Amino acid sequence: MTLIAEDLLLLLLDDESGALNGTAYPQTVLGGALLIELATTGAAEVEEKQGVWRSAKVHVTGHPPEDAALRAAYDVVAEKPRSAQELVDRLGKGARDTLAARLVERGLLERRESKVLGLFPRTRWPAADSRHEEEVRRRLAATLVQGVEPDQRTGALVALLSAIDRAHKVVDHQGLPAREVRKRAKAVAEGAWAAKAVRDAISASIAAIAAATAATSVAVTSS
Repeated sequence: MTLIAEDLLLLLLDDESGALNGTAYPQTVLGGALLIELATTGAAEVEEKQGVWRSAKVHVTGHPPEDAALRAAYDVVAEKPRSAQELVDRLGKGARDTLAARLVERGLLERRESKVLGLFPRTRWPAADSRHEEEVRRRLAATLVQGVEPDQRTGALVALLSAIDRAHKVVDHQGLPAREVRKRAKAVAEGAWAAKAVRDAISASIAAIAAATAATSVAVTSS
């Protein structure tokens, strides 16, 4: 079974070119996906916020996961309590290449090496077998277009995609306006379809992604 972060990466990669689409900060959003997955397995949780000025901390709560990528994320969380905003960047560091390599091993992606201007090495990850990704898109469309109640994995994906304004880009609208798909994605992100620990992790991850977006916007404006 793929991780939420792996499904998210498949959706963000262009099937033909293998380049990332739609986010300038994949490290943050993939780190958020890993944090949410830890919460869904009961391996980590976001504590109750203690006051206005103190950020809620994340800590481990269960046994280390067997999956290697989740175990590495678990070990980072276990180092010391950190805010979700600080943690998702740490969890996402190197996640794109690690997760893409796993998807290559499963036959879902192809690793393609090239050089830009004949000098600078570049790695792209085009699709090798799109059947799993197509199934993920069908589940997303069932929620965003047909109104089916999402399971935790699908709901988490919708929330993450909504946070980077990509939910309307990954499904067939079937005649719905893009704004309506966006609206539904936001409603799902704020919904009560998941256990509290998972909802808390999703909220914390989305807040961290929003902070990263704001910081990027400020940097661009300043420059």
